[in-house]
Amino acid sequence: MAKIIGITGGIGSGKTTLIEYLKSLGYFVYVSDNEAKNLLNSKEIINKVQFLFKKHVLILDGVLDRKKLAEIVFADPEQLQKLNNLIHPLVKEHFDNWTKQHENESLLFKESAILFESGAYKACDYTILITAPEALRIARVMQRDGVSEENVKERMNNQWSDQQKAQFSDYIIENIDLEAAKQEIINVINKIG
Repeated sequence: MAKIIGITGGIGSGKTTLIEYLKSLGYFVYVSDNEAKNLLNSKEIINKVQFLFKKHVLILDGVLDRKKLAEIVFADPEQLQKLNNLIHPLVKEHFDNWTKQHENESLLFKESAILFESGAYKACDYTILITAPEALRIARVMQRDGVSEENVKERMNNQWSDQQKAQFSDYIIENIDLEAAKQEIINVINKIG
């Protein structure tokens, strides 16, 4: 049975870049955020979101306006919790099915920005926290998403701090220099074996 390695990190930490590196090495990685987005494309979930928020969060062809939804949930922790309560059980079920499909692998990785906040870490054998200095994280997200510093900080405020996450992490990788971070993640994998 595969060991499950949870990977998390705050917005802009560079965890996605490291995930892509792991994939390039042939590892199977479940990207929770992508799966949640896929779920948000289903008509059933769109209808539930529409009902939950009682605000116009759809664009013309019945596709969810994710930008507007993000504005709603990242401005109000209660609204974010509503969305999480809808999506997280569905992602967990999807992940469980995914692990069954890959049960013959020795290691499987589960990426989740809110691995600890959601409780998903409890299903992991080990956890890795990807960190970077806050100023660097903000700069990365502003450049990547074309958003304001205020917008990035608003998103950051809806996630646990690195200090909170570190308490639950088995390994911590600082991602300032990508090549060094890649080597560190390989070192961790070799330890876990």
